[in-house]
Amino acid sequence: MLTQDGKHLYVSYDAYHRLIERLAVQIYRSGWQFDTILCLARGGMRPGDILSRIFDLPLAIMSTSSYRAEGGKVQGHLDVAHYITTPQGEIAGKVLLVDDLADTGVTLQVVIDRLRNNYDKITELRSAVLWTKESSRFKADYSVQYLPTNPWIHQPFENYDDCPPEKLLAEWQI
Repeated sequence: MLTQDGKHLYVSYDAYHRLIERLAVQIYRSGWQFDTILCLARGGMRPGDILSRIFDLPLAIMSTSSYRAEGGKVQGHLDVAHYITTPQGEIAGKVLLVDDLADTGVTLQVVIDRLRNNYDKITELRSAVLWTKESSRFKADYSVQYLPTNPWIHQPFENYDDCPPEKLLAEWQI
């Protein structure tokens, strides 16, 4: 649900999963056949996992991090892992790169440049996201929702960002 002022988008678990399903349909309808799904952790992990299950393809993971300041609400320095975790030993062939959103587009562009420059065995690379904000300089090959007002997206699992084990322990005392 988008707030009246257009500055916040609140997403339920059900809506989140529906977006992933719509993304899967969009990719499927394109007719593109790919070999591996590479998700960017953390935001692309959930969509990547579900797409991996839907398409019955291996899931590779590359860790990235930029939203760490102020409880994950302010974009800072971008860190990109030097290695990719994949069950195939080395990532190769046609790869679908998955993240949750293209906010500024910096992360996706940096990762794509790194993949193209350092992974010769990738023969084709396409990208998929749930959301693309107007502020993004990067346009993914597949995207479900375009957000012209650049809202802050409140994803359903973000309540765990401020939920240390001590808080859970206090809630689950029996």
